[in-house]
Amino acid sequence: MFSKILIANRGEIAVRIARTCRELGVASVAVYSDPDAGSRHVAVANEAVHLPGVAATDTYLNLEAVIEAARSTGAQAIHPGYGFFSERADAAEAVTRARIAWVGPPPDATRAVGDKVRARQLATAAGVSVVPGTLEAITDTDEVYAFGEEHGYPIAIKAAGGGGGRGLRVATSAGDVVSAFESAVREAQAYFGHSEVYLERYLDRPKHIEVQILSPGPGHSMWLGARDCSLQRRHQKLLEETPPPRHTDVVPAMGEAAVAVANRRQASPTGSP
Repeated sequence: MFSKILIANRGEIAVRIARTCRELGVASVAVYSDPDAGSRHVAVANEAVHLPGVAATDTYLNLEAVIEAARSTGAQAIHPGYGFFSERADAAEAVTRARIAWVGPPPDATRAVGDKVRARQLATAAGVSVVPGTLEAITDTDEVYAFGEEHGYPIAIKAAGGGGGRGLRVATSAGDVVSAFESAVREAQAYFGHSEVYLERYLDRPKHIEVQILSPGPGHSMWLGARDCSLQRRHQKLLEETPPPRHTDVVPAMGEAAVAVANRRQASPTGSP
């Protein structure tokens, strides 16, 4: 058990982590930029470290500064919250190299699910049903047309390294394929640094339900609960409800499927399918 954790984030997630630390008898350390000096997350933490600057790249995304803040305060662990460093495998590696614990998935797990094509491969290998789509990145529009002939339209063209509604374009018919493909590739490169895209059958009115996974060790994954994230704008979440107010009948099966995928990844040293 750690006696002190640095929270490399701000806002409500940092507040929630700090409050949980207090309930567990663990001291918390906040970090803050110039504009956030009076923020709530600074007040609720046991101590706080100033990261000079205004832009996130100079403060909350300044990995060297965050690691130094942990060292200077004696924090044994860094919790990334969500956003910022939470989906960066290189951040987890840098923190562990500094002999500070990383409160989150190991780097190979982040890489495995951060690439959506690889995540689909993992799910398929674990025997979990996925939306009809490609298991490899596509390279040209011919593959989109072929997919449309087999599965029909609309088709989602999605960035392999994407998320948050970025790098996603929908071809509602064959006439949309070229513009949707080119737009998805451009946005994938601009937002995620590489232009790989893949295909999925687009679901027009889906329900977005997620399950929470905890993996204390290889082969011991468990699911803890679910949340409904269906209320979205431009494919970005606006509200999360937990427990889900409806469709609860599918949650146990989703939890079991998520555990199967997590344990499948842990069974391979490289996280490969």
